[in-house]
Amino acid sequence: MTTPLPPAPGSEPLPPAAPDLWAQEPPAGAAPAPSASAEHARAQALGWEREVLENLVMSTIREQRAARLWRLFGRMSWLLVLLALGWMMFGREVATTTVSGPHTAVVDIKGEIANGAEASAELVVAAMRSAFEDSGSRAVVLLVNSPGGSPVQAGIIYDEIRRLKAKHSKPVYAVVEETCASAAYYIAAAADEIFVDKASIVGSIGVLMDGFGFTGTMEKLGVERRLLTAGENKGFLDPFSPQTEAQRQHAQSMLDQIHQQFITAVKNGRGERLKIDTDTFSGLFWTGQQAVEMGLADKLGNLDYVAREVVKVEEVIDYTRRDNVAERLAKKFGAAIGGGAVKTLQSAVPVLR
Repeated sequence: MTTPLPPAPGSEPLPPAAPDLWAQEPPAGAAPAPSASAEHARAQALGWEREVLENLVMSTIREQRAARLWRLFGRMSWLLVLLALGWMMFGREVATTTVSGPHTAVVDIKGEIANGAEASAELVVAAMRSAFEDSGSRAVVLLVNSPGGSPVQAGIIYDEIRRLKAKHSKPVYAVVEETCASAAYYIAAAADEIFVDKASIVGSIGVLMDGFGFTGTMEKLGVERRLLTAGENKGFLDPFSPQTEAQRQHAQSMLDQIHQQFITAVKNGRGERLKIDTDTFSGLFWTGQQAVEMGLADKLGNLDYVAREVVKVEEVIDYTRRDNVAERLAKKFGAAIGGGAVKTLQSAVPVLR
């Protein structure tokens, strides 16, 4: 509704405005209309509540984003950890074989020399090839600490040493730590020189095939052995069956032949340095000092001495190849599950130890 203007001076007053018939009267008991200050206060109150709600919503969103980022970070971290573990477990541990500066190459021959062991022909030969092929290597040192093992594995390594020496024209030295016996000495005999500690155990040039027999005990206990074979000699190494003289002679002839192969390898490797007597190939072993006197070894010395004084290159690089973590666990698990069966089978195999 418009407010009437005041009458101009000297003019007649206007008649009163007609009432607004369309205007609605406030209901009885209704509160009076709020004033402008009340509206302003109310607007301020509503603005404060809206601001608080907006801050609360934005804070919740930020927390959710941060939580998502942390979850993503955690998943990526676990993925990296799993990848690292996978690389550690399934990547074979090898020393770097890139072309490098002048150095003395080292290959470990430690523990039992057997298929599947760390001193197997597969791993030792692969390491030796890398060592010989690196143009920076001035010589290859076999660091030996082994009681022996398979004549087959030792023969493979022995032949490969001689082949690689001729191909690359690099010297090979064997350095004995604690023990270099049987199959380990078979391998060391291929080296140009053998260095030992005065208290090392060296030698044991012999072959054995061990087992046991329970036939007499079974008879006393009344136990009957029921063994079915196709071939009269198929079960002649069975510990629960008697052994005939023909079977014993056959096994002995095999051992004698392998022993002769061992002797030939030692003679070819040591040449005129070897002082042969009745005990040399009897299976006896001696201290490092005695081995030098007998021509089984050349000098007293360790790895550092050979690198410094013989090769004339003190830097040493290890080329040894080892099983990865997964393979070690598998072997340990297999040994725990079938150790008894494996030992029984291995007793029928000639061993140099």
